[in-house]
Amino acid sequence: MSRARRAWRAFPPPARVGLVGLVAIVLVAILGPLFAPYPPATSVGPPFAPPSAEFLLGTDNIGQDVLSRVLSGGASVLILAGLATLLAYAIGIPLGLFAGYNRGLAGGIVMRGVDVLLAIPALLLLLVLATGAGAGATILVVGIALVHVPQITRIVRAATLQTTGRAFIEAAEARGDSTARILGVEILPNISGPLLADVGVRFTGSVLLVAAVNFLGLGVQPPAVDWALMISENRSGISIQPWAVVAPAALLAALAVAVNSVADGIARIYGRSSASGEEAPA
Repeated sequence: MSRARRAWRAFPPPARVGLVGLVAIVLVAILGPLFAPYPPATSVGPPFAPPSAEFLLGTDNIGQDVLSRVLSGGASVLILAGLATLLAYAIGIPLGLFAGYNRGLAGGIVMRGVDVLLAIPALLLLLVLATGAGAGATILVVGIALVHVPQITRIVRAATLQTTGRAFIEAAEARGDSTARILGVEILPNISGPLLADVGVRFTGSVLLVAAVNFLGLGVQPPAVDWALMISENRSGISIQPWAVVAPAALLAALAVAVNSVADGIARIYGRSSASGEEAPA
């Protein structure tokens, strides 16, 4: 049996459904613009027109085709959330490895800085950054990454602390391996399980924060096409043309649920493999 088939069979049924849903949403985000019936940023009808044969999901507040904007608005959410999550791990993993391996003053200073950042509410941090540096995608990505760094650092530090006392670490130290090699070659691969289980949670958090900040108008700016921005732009007409809000909101909710289901499945697989002492399917 191939590794892919073993991994699929190991996934709990809800995680399989979530994976299928996640793939479908990603395909919509990537390929959707190719199937948009109208240019997404062009007014093609009266504002808040109801669904019809011409406009399957109606039009929005300025007469743009809702279906075209839904098919074109997912890429920004996935890209911004993905970049923010990657940046967060790029910062949090080295900090957590360093703080977990160096238990002295240096490691303590890192963790105190992390605790200070953790004490700041996520939206407050993002609003302060957007107000001080200006709204935009770059500030949004950096801000969301900073929101995630404390949790990632603490998870990596805890996993590193559990690993540092093992025999293979002591053997590497006895060989005279450098700290960078011990952290990158000996410790990091052995804590990958908890990190993989955590990725889904962080990515979901990134999606929700991207949506929240874009909804507040402090992230992606019009005339950009974005699911969260669509909700913000059309909320005034929800009683007239609800599809302009319901369609993008449903896709954002489905994305969050799908990612969480997949992450939960990965965590369950890792938990079973850790309990049995076997390698998780890859």
